[in-house]
Amino acid sequence: MNIHGLKLFYHVATTGSFTKAAELLCISQPAVSSQIKRFEHELGVQLFKQQGRGVVLTEFGIALTEKAQHLMALEQHIETFVEEYRLAKAGDLHIVSTYLPANFLIPKWAATFKAANEHVNLMITTTNTKDAFEQLIHYKADIAIYGGGISERPKEIWWEELYEDELWFVVSPHHRYAHQTITLIEMFQEPFIMREKGSSMREHLFSLCQTYQVEPPKIALQFNGINETIRSVIAGYGANFISSLAVREYVESGQLARVYIKDIHPVKHKISICTRKKEKQNLLVQNFIETIKRSL
Repeated sequence: MNIHGLKLFYHVATTGSFTKAAELLCISQPAVSSQIKRFEHELGVQLFKQQGRGVVLTEFGIALTEKAQHLMALEQHIETFVEEYRLAKAGDLHIVSTYLPANFLIPKWAATFKAANEHVNLMITTTNTKDAFEQLIHYKADIAIYGGGISERPKEIWWEELYEDELWFVVSPHHRYAHQTITLIEMFQEPFIMREKGSSMREHLFSLCQTYQVEPPKIALQFNGINETIRSVIAGYGANFISSLAVREYVESGQLARVYIKDIHPVKHKISICTRKKEKQNLLVQNFIETIKRSL
């Protein structure tokens, strides 16, 4: 079927006039009449009949108008869908994040983004540093939100630093070192509760050992999540080296206590947004990044 002819017919039928349809479509009235006659010939069915000085729809023309209305509505829906996607108002956005930003930063960013882009389907995966980069490199994610050091970042990745916080040693408030200032060697005599291999916190801890040439602590308990790690320290066993972003409220409420270390520089933890190098960012990615920057 000639879809263009069907659309012309629909506009004539709904406006009730060849002239009005021509004005609506910005073409001449004779052109509309000529194309409608051609459309009738192609269908082999009469669509209009003479009535006085004008024309009216035939019975088949009325039925076809009702059918065409569904097609016109679908066409409008498709046009709106394409326009929304083009303007980054719809589509899928896959985000992979390390545990710290996933727990303490992304919920606010995602809520702000969704409020302005309700038709965008946000899919957020939480994992460790190594897996986050692998997913991004292998096109399983559009964006990676990453907390960690520069040495851990693959060459294939472009990153922009967004946020920086300090890493703290924390223990239970009843621990003998709670609120105390001690040496790094003394601190590392304590059993540690840490995240799994591949996590940025664990890498920061061992990097600190190398920098100050001390033996690493014993990892007595290992968890795959931040919350489990924090809860275990609160329960009274071992120490943890962790972002202040994750434990500040626990320290301020007295559920955890800091341990201060002599003669070392504060260790900073950088949170960055990462995409693939040499790849043009689509509008959805650009808009999500702008949302993050506005919220900082």
